[in-house]
Amino acid sequence: MDWFENEAFWINYAPVMFDEARWAEAPAVADFVRKIGGLKDGDSVLDAGCGLGRISIELALLNLKVTGVDIIQSELDAAKESALDENLSIDFIKEDLRRFKSRTKFDCAVNLYTSFGYCKTVEEDIKILKNIYKSLKKGGTFILESTSREIAILYFTKGEEFRKGPWNVKTDFSVTGAWEGLRSHWTLTGDDGRKVDHVFVQRLYSAAQLRDILIDECGFASAEVYGDFDYSPYDEKARTMVIVAKK
Repeated sequence: MDWFENEAFWINYAPVMFDEARWAEAPAVADFVRKIGGLKDGDSVLDAGCGLGRISIELALLNLKVTGVDIIQSELDAAKESALDENLSIDFIKEDLRRFKSRTKFDCAVNLYTSFGYCKTVEEDIKILKNIYKSLKKGGTFILESTSREIAILYFTKGEEFRKGPWNVKTDFSVTGAWEGLRSHWTLTGDDGRKVDHVFVQRLYSAAQLRDILIDECGFASAEVYGDFDYSPYDEKARTMVIVAKK
């Protein structure tokens, strides 16, 4: 089992990784997705790797028909509860994106907040992208937001210590290979002395590399790279990597 399939990991770490700031930015991100995708009321969106439903909920509030897919049942349960609280109808599906096959074709698909690059092999990563491509209607839009190799270099830090809820959090980051991966070591220490420790590696793709994979290997007609959701340039001032691909 890969680490991201471990329910216990997400129960401990999700409240730390998806903090108040991440929830607060969700409405603006959803607005950008609707604009970038040229979406109108009733259009369908696939939230690939939806997690707690942070973006799914906001997209549904914009009158879009949303399907969220994730591998972690506890996160899907939380997402369903949030949708119920908002009186929203969202289809949440438990599935591994490496195996995800959808009969429904979507107007838009998103994979956001660095939810990509954690598989053991490049081939598995590409399989996810190919499955997303197959899930889109002709002319559909795929929006991928992630930490690229350039962004990892630009904002690299050795780590930090901070308080989050009942946890004292310590992070330590290091590079694997020739900037082929970013190793993250997270240690949570509770007030009761309980300690949770986890290490994972994200594979780092350059923006150009991912753009070419989407076109040459997945079949997208085009893929443009931006430095944020506002179409700002992907340059030395980029905040993140956003790729907008058209089928």
